[in-house]
Amino acid sequence: MKLLATMASGFEAITKKELQNLGFTIDQVDTGKVYFTGDLDAIVLTNLWLRSADRIKIVLKKFKALTFDELFEGVKSMAWDQWLPLDASFPVKGRSVRSKLHSEPDIQAITKKAIVDKMATVYHRRGFLPESGNTFQIEVRLVKDQVEITLDTTGASLFKRGYRTEHGGAPLKENFAAALILLTPWRANDPFYDPTTGSGTIAIEAALIGRKIAPGLNRHFAFENFDWFNPELLQIAKDKAQSQIQPSGTLEINASDIDGSMIDVAKLNAHQAGVLHDINFKQLAVKDVRITSQNGILIANPPYGKRMQEQTKVHHLYHEMGQSFGKMSTWSKYYLSSDLEFEKFYGQKATKRRKLYNGALRTDLFQYWGHPTYKK
Repeated sequence: MKLLATMASGFEAITKKELQNLGFTIDQVDTGKVYFTGDLDAIVLTNLWLRSADRIKIVLKKFKALTFDELFEGVKSMAWDQWLPLDASFPVKGRSVRSKLHSEPDIQAITKKAIVDKMATVYHRRGFLPESGNTFQIEVRLVKDQVEITLDTTGASLFKRGYRTEHGGAPLKENFAAALILLTPWRANDPFYDPTTGSGTIAIEAALIGRKIAPGLNRHFAFENFDWFNPELLQIAKDKAQSQIQPSGTLEINASDIDGSMIDVAKLNAHQAGVLHDINFKQLAVKDVRITSQNGILIANPPYGKRMQEQTKVHHLYHEMGQSFGKMSTWSKYYLSSDLEFEKFYGQKATKRRKLYNGALRTDLFQYWGHPTYKK
């Protein structure tokens, strides 16, 4: 099957590398998408192990459509009975980008009607399908008049690992946090610090990576309810993943926040993720942080100060970060902020900036590369 992993714009290279590390050959990379080829085992493996992706989809068909008749006939020509049982519930999402067919409600309706007509013919029904069974989420996406029909295998987005029971006001999604870590050269034997941890997501994702815990180990997926899916495949993959988990107590991960109530939340989330004993949480202001270890990675997602009355306070925090961490020459520091003047208040120009989107919000990852020193 032709498969598709989706991710936040800016993380395509990270997901591509993850797929390659799992043994897959990459067919194509587009904005927010990486295409690859695989079987049912691939669907299981990628949903279970990809840390930076949002979803895994099966690409059912691609074709060109300039009219609704062409869209209808292209969809109807597909062997829908190979994918959908008679009682399948199959909601259709429609998207259109720079295409002649631009009305998304009409695109959805035409696609739905074509599937119903084809299924009714195959199953000898009179234009009515019960849709009382399991859900098969269909998406029809038009980009420059090219139609792509996909079936979602994931269900709830892959960022929903299942461990975050509570969060702060503007939490970072779990897969976004993991992708930030994978952008760095951090290794499990390196020190790691998050000085504005909030609900603990960055530190928790680091612990999951460090202990080789599959991010999808404790959640369910849409493909589990597909009648043509063999449930033994998932159980086998989960058993193998369980056997690969590294023992606790080997990581040097520290996380702090000025808000003690958020530290309590972070500890609860870490407990749910099974990594509470891998992270040293402390209630601590940035100006009071003292790091003595060498050759580490620091990642922070500080407040952005979107409201005018918050900006002075946030800019002061950025300045404190520069004072506390700017001279740590053996550490590499990574700060995510939507304030494009972050460097000015931090007091130092970044080695590199990377544009990312936290949801719909434009953010930059300000990277300050250190120079680690290792004993020979």
